[in-house]
Amino acid sequence: MSHGCAPDSPQSIMLVDSHCHLDRLDLKPFQSQLRNALAAAEAHGVRHFLCVGITLEDWPAMLRQVQEFAQVSTSIGVHPSAKNARPPDFDKLRRLAEHPKVVAIGETGLDYFHDQEKDRQHGWLRTQIAVAKAVAKPLIIHTRNAREDTLRLLKEERAEEIGGVIHCFSEDWDAAVRFMDLNFAISLSGIVTFKNAKTLHEVARRLPADRLLVETDSPYLAPEPHRGKSNQPAWVRHVAAAVARLRDVPLDRIAETTTANYFRLFGRS
Repeated sequence: MSHGCAPDSPQSIMLVDSHCHLDRLDLKPFQSQLRNALAAAEAHGVRHFLCVGITLEDWPAMLRQVQEFAQVSTSIGVHPSAKNARPPDFDKLRRLAEHPKVVAIGETGLDYFHDQEKDRQHGWLRTQIAVAKAVAKPLIIHTRNAREDTLRLLKEERAEEIGGVIHCFSEDWDAAVRFMDLNFAISLSGIVTFKNAKTLHEVARRLPADRLLVETDSPYLAPEPHRGKSNQPAWVRHVAAAVARLRDVPLDRIAETTTANYFRLFGRS
């Protein structure tokens, strides 16, 4: 008789949280230690983490916090809603982006829900696309209430030459197709676990397997059954499980697929 792991046990799968903010986690449940939060995630099969930067001011402290963990990669960029942040200077951002721990540029993009300073956001996005192309590292794109302008700027700046991911995707199938046509993967977050997210459920069912990623965006957007709580990387397993149910495949297949997609896109730091 085999004593191996059950097909969907934490020990038998490898998941990647392709978008989290480890420097912003609520660490009180983990004795204020990031290593304990990572260990809790690894106990659920989550074995790699992309810690995403949102300002250049905060990035050095974020880097120091995660530097010791080989299972954590980082990105560097300026979030479109961080209007009090320093603008993304091309030369400085390019220099910082050469750090071996950095695998992507972002998160960048457009957000008209929180901020209507469109000219500033457009300029910041254009700069970060140029940096991504210069350092040959993919983009992490945030878009909210700004679908058409995001698509237009990506096309104008020829972002398809470097590609990347549309993180925390919450658009419809038509938008997914248009972003994929520009060489972007689609990352699903805890929103896909919500019962009323019918449009996103359709996207999850129809996405080509090689364009699919999963994420938590922790500490934000906790999935069911933890909705309303401070999110944590361990719960990317709930996201992957929801996607597996929607696609009627085993969890271990989603884990294998999304992990392979992640490392093909971002590599290892």
